[in-house]
Amino acid sequence: MQLKKNELKDVPLSIHLQELRRRLLVWLSGTLLVFLILFTWRGEALMQLVTAPVRQLGIEFIYVNLAEALSAQMKVALLAAVLLTLPLFVWQVWEFIRPALYEEERRYARKLALVVLLLFVIGISFGYAVVFLAAISFFVYSGQGFATPMLSISAYVSFLLGFILPFGLAFELPVVCYILGKTGLVSVQALAAARRYVILLIFILAAILTPPDVLSQIMMALPLLALYELSILVLRTCTHSSRLPVK
Repeated sequence: MQLKKNELKDVPLSIHLQELRRRLLVWLSGTLLVFLILFTWRGEALMQLVTAPVRQLGIEFIYVNLAEALSAQMKVALLAAVLLTLPLFVWQVWEFIRPALYEEERRYARKLALVVLLLFVIGISFGYAVVFLAAISFFVYSGQGFATPMLSISAYVSFLLGFILPFGLAFELPVVCYILGKTGLVSVQALAAARRYVILLIFILAAILTPPDVLSQIMMALPLLALYELSILVLRTCTHSSRLPVK
């Protein structure tokens, strides 16, 4: 039964936790089902897709232990399942928090949920299509002439995951800045004044999230800087709108 906002304060915390657990189990069950389908029927096709950039360079993969190829295929199928079920995850979270929101907050939350999904997909796409492919070409060509590439499929998949997932999360920076600004926790002037410190923080974050090479760090830091400037611009254009009610 869906409770109204004024009835939620009388509900014990344990009931809220049970509801959250139930909704997370719904998402996890959906993710597991999609994973099994992808791994069973489309596992090889997914591996062909993610390894294509390297195979197009004339390089074949190897595996050094019996379970390595299977575990790499499972990782790719699991990643694809998580990405495909992200809308289900957002929907379950929305249904959990919706009763606790006022109508104005719900309008904001619906828009933000769409933006969060969009930015995550853009971040992953950018991380793969721009940064990851450029890094692969750079690393392969930098070793030509004195070394023969023998790439482990497991190391390659881990390298891929280390690229695209941090980009998906990092591209949520405008949403974080927007929420902080709209709730009055941070002003546009404060964001602009902290620019020099944010630049340093972004490069530190890029060094932590990306593989340990300068090229990857720079290619993550530059779009984050652009997103930070975009956040300031968006907040500046929205200063005339009312702030979210703070409770």
